[in-house]
Amino acid sequence: MSDAPSIVWFRRDLRIADNPALRVAIDAEAPVIAFFAYDPDATAAPGGASRWWLCHSLASLKADLESLGIDLVFRQGDEKKMVQTFVEEIGAARIFWNRRYFAPEVAIDKELKSTLRDDGVDVETFNGSLLREPWEVKSGSGDPYRVFTPFWKAMRREGPSRNTATKPRKAKGWKSFKGQSLTLDDLILLPTEPNWAHEFPEDWSPGETGATEKLRLFLKDNVDEYSDGRDRPDMEKTSRLSPHLAFGEISPLQIWDAVHSKLEAGKIDAGNAEKFLSEIAWREFSYHLLFYNPKMPEKPIRENFAGFPWRDDDAALKAWQKGRTGIPFIDAGMHQLWRTGWMHNRVRMVVASLLTKNIGIHWRDGAAWFWDTLLDADIANNSASWQWVAGCGADAAPFFRIFNPVTQGEKFDPNGDYVRQFVPEIADLPDKYIHAPWTAPDDVLAEAGVKLGKNYPEPIVDLKRSRERALENYNEIKGN
Repeated sequence: MSDAPSIVWFRRDLRIADNPALRVAIDAEAPVIAFFAYDPDATAAPGGASRWWLCHSLASLKADLESLGIDLVFRQGDEKKMVQTFVEEIGAARIFWNRRYFAPEVAIDKELKSTLRDDGVDVETFNGSLLREPWEVKSGSGDPYRVFTPFWKAMRREGPSRNTATKPRKAKGWKSFKGQSLTLDDLILLPTEPNWAHEFPEDWSPGETGATEKLRLFLKDNVDEYSDGRDRPDMEKTSRLSPHLAFGEISPLQIWDAVHSKLEAGKIDAGNAEKFLSEIAWREFSYHLLFYNPKMPEKPIRENFAGFPWRDDDAALKAWQKGRTGIPFIDAGMHQLWRTGWMHNRVRMVVASLLTKNIGIHWRDGAAWFWDTLLDADIANNSASWQWVAGCGADAAPFFRIFNPVTQGEKFDPNGDYVRQFVPEIADLPDKYIHAPWTAPDDVLAEAGVKLGKNYPEPIVDLKRSRERALENYNEIKGN
């Protein structure tokens, strides 16, 4: 039995460092082979932009595993069937994987674990994605947290529940595999005609090496300005680690350890470091919410919002998606998303607020667009954050907190640099009018070459009246 191979099943943990499943499989001394099953019909199958990232991340992982002597096999189809078939095909004695927390995926893993164990296969699973698993962080009453601040205090006090898994040594790779492995081209993950992702490589380097370098540069150059700089889309002050985290190319524990190592050495500012770690903890909190609210991607956590009078307005939704709202800060964000596969977090909140509150379109429609266009699309973060902005989630922003995109732009893009980068058709407007061109006198518009309603849209909503309408709708349901 000692010569029977072991399988490491990769999912959204596409790295070799701090990968408990991989480390234990190698240490078990049996021959190891890696496996990845792509199911385009899965509940949380990646959207278009995420598929681009997945393709390049898998290529990077394959090369990293080969450096350890391990082959990575690709298959496509129903995960459960593909895993069972592969186990039988190679006569595997053991299979290792890192756990997932979204209900449909948990159900697959539980059923597989039971079936494989009944067949005599040893199954071991690990926490490779979170600082603490959902059942490890509870309030004093033993309940899951529903508010972020006490959750963060508990996380900060208790710290991670495991130690970092050291980088694995070279493995005893299983080289007797004679079956078929698909290629990455076979998975058809990349766009072809048109190649709307052609600008992505200018901003991103998917894979574990890219993730490690992003963290190194952030801790070297930007973390000490994070508390204030994180709100400025006109500046490069955020870590941009979110896609790497979403695909598990770096773990939150690696980030936690790296930050604390710099803190202990006195190399970074404590206040800014803590603010950054609290954002890592928001991702953690989102997964805890998802685990205890398995319908969170579909249904509001606050049940009274089930009857909220959302509007069906396909034209307005398309204008928002394409960055043609006539509100520059919004349009800049939507253009940034389309061109780069990413949007600054401050802008994400503002564009989500406009869609759900000023326009009145269901948060699920916004979440669906983000799922398809964000490189960092993550089932927990995406649904928790949209519910937070819409006012219907746990620890939600009060519904009456409706972000004004003009004042937000003036505060966080004071010189209009962000808007000018992504909405070049109004770039020649003076700073005074860059965030509200409809307020500019005709001669100023003419001098800047801006023709409202022609080469740049009129605003699709009146911000003041639409805010009042949103509050009226909220008042109708808040007592329910």
